[in-house]
Amino acid sequence: LSILLSLLVPAHTIKSPDCGGILTPSGLKYLAEVSKPHAESVLRQDLMAPPNPDPSPTSPSRNQINSVKVDEFSLTLVPDTGMRLSIDVDLGITSAPSTTKEMQLSILADLHVEMNPEGNLELVTSACKPTLEELQSTEEMDRSAPCTSSGSDVDKQINVEKICLEVSKLLLFPNERLMSLAAPFPITPSCQVQYVPLAAPMYSEQGIIISLQTTFQVSGTAIPLPVSPVPFSMPEPASSTPSHLTLAFSEHFYTSLFFALEMSGAFNTTILSPLTTATLAGKISQMGSLFQEDLPVVLQVATRSSPRVVLEEGKAILKLFLTAQIGAVSSVFQSFLSVNVDVSARLHLSVTDTRMIISAAAIEDIELSLAASDVGPVLAALLEELFLPTIREEVPAQINEVLRGGVFLPHIASFTYTDVNVTIHRDYVLIPCNLQLEARTG
Repeated sequence: LSILLSLLVPAHTIKSPDCGGILTPSGLKYLAEVSKPHAESVLRQDLMAPPNPDPSPTSPSRNQINSVKVDEFSLTLVPDTGMRLSIDVDLGITSAPSTTKEMQLSILADLHVEMNPEGNLELVTSACKPTLEELQSTEEMDRSAPCTSSGSDVDKQINVEKICLEVSKLLLFPNERLMSLAAPFPITPSCQVQYVPLAAPMYSEQGIIISLQTTFQVSGTAIPLPVSPVPFSMPEPASSTPSHLTLAFSEHFYTSLFFALEMSGAFNTTILSPLTTATLAGKISQMGSLFQEDLPVVLQVATRSSPRVVLEEGKAILKLFLTAQIGAVSSVFQSFLSVNVDVSARLHLSVTDTRMIISAAAIEDIELSLAASDVGPVLAALLEELFLPTIREEVPAQINEVLRGGVFLPHIASFTYTDVNVTIHRDYVLIPCNLQLEARTG
């Protein structure tokens, strides 16, 4: 019974990655760079807020923080552990009408990404150490020793605990953005793709490694995908890569994509042939007795088995297995030939914004064979003469029409990809790219 039940488990429940990404130290540096103005804005709002009025009439005049400037904001990789966030904030403080001083708030925080019970990635602070140091004063120039969070009036005014509690929000990719990584994206009106993190990221010297499993939905229902013959692991890029991010997609990812599109009926199409029943009668004698009037000839094309994608060094090949019902159209479609069509088409891969653009660049090989006939035997050479030019032109056109919108890559909200280089290797595709924060509109 257990063996029988195991056979009934849908293939997509097997947890194995088919794609992923490595965020490099360069990528972390960029995220820190674009987060700096955001962090300054958040800290200014928190630190320059008017203090709560002190009910004690004998309390001394309060310090007023009148300037907040983030001097340093860095994010570095800690292999096997996570990330270290280092922030230096220069504070301008007025404690009396004639007294101003400069202080520096330094924050050192250890961050890592966990997977929460809902299966979403979450940025977590594991340690946070703030220090406050006086840099310059119009009264006393020698009070520059670091102080703790309970030392002075200024310390009491700065809610260090709150800053540490919310330190991850100083980055531009808090948890809402990490959740957006696993959002479903449309491919066609009836087909969606979703990238599901399988575990918390790993931290190596090369960067932060995230393994993803792709799921596809057709008309709102997740479909069981073919099982990957080989477990996929992220190929490590060269340690000196200047790119912010390297995405990797397995051969199985592309086969699953085309399988999902096939399940949605995306490759089923009707092609109008330039031929008519009268012109065919000149080549196939029995056509004349089957059709007395001259009618247009059409091909109703459908997939007969699952497509496959083969990745070789430098090229990607799509193998489509189709059946074309060839018939005439009057009031109804009347089929007189059934032809098996096996197509091998070269795929071209590129990236625009956060979408992979896949197109059929050229047909490398095509075979037609007779499956059934109501007009007697038809030689393969004649089938090719009559129908090959139309099929050779229309099948790639249909593929390109289906995929014209592209396939969304895994990405987090507000960031797009630039300086992209798509490299096809045997069994996988590598996409080194840079991150770019999208300009805010409105």
